[in-house]
Parts: sequence; C-alpha cells; structure tokens
Amino acid sequence: MSAPLIASVVGTAAALLSITSFAPQIFKIWKERDASSVSLRTYAITVTGFACWIIYAVMIKAWPVIASNTACLLMSGAVLALKWKFSRKGR
Repeated sequence: MSAPLIASVVGTAAALLSITSFAPQIFKIWKERDASSVSLRTYAITVTGFACWIIYAVMIKAWPVIASNTACLLMSGAVLALKWKFSRKGR
C-alpha cells in the first residue's frame, strides 16, 4: 500500500472512531434519563474545540476535517443538550 492510501485509511478510521465515541454516552444518558455524572465543563470545552476545528478547516478548505468535526460537534452537542435537558428535569 502507498503512503497516501495508508494515511487515508488511518484518517478515516480516526474520524469514525471519534464520531462514534460519543454514542455510548448518548445512549446511556437517554436510557437512564440521568446525566448527573457528565461534566458540563468538559463537554462545553469539547463542543467549543470542535467548533474551532470546523472554523480552521473551513479557512484552509479541508473538507474531510470539516465533515468529521461537524459530525463530532453534533454528537458532543447532543451530550451537552441531554445534560441540560435532564439537569433541568428535577427543577
């Protein structure tokens, strides 16, 4: 295999793993209707980081980086939204 092909395979695997890494947390929060163990600060920083990556990628026109970080932003944003939703449930 050529180096560019290997780089593409590794990059694709990294993107898919990053995107899907949020799914177990989303499912757990949704199933238990409890997000008390989720750190609001951590996910706020994570969402901000993905937004910065998207801005950077748009500036350099790196479409694979835009796509993967947009998906990660949506997934981590879902965790943040569920944290907010279920934190307000008891109020």
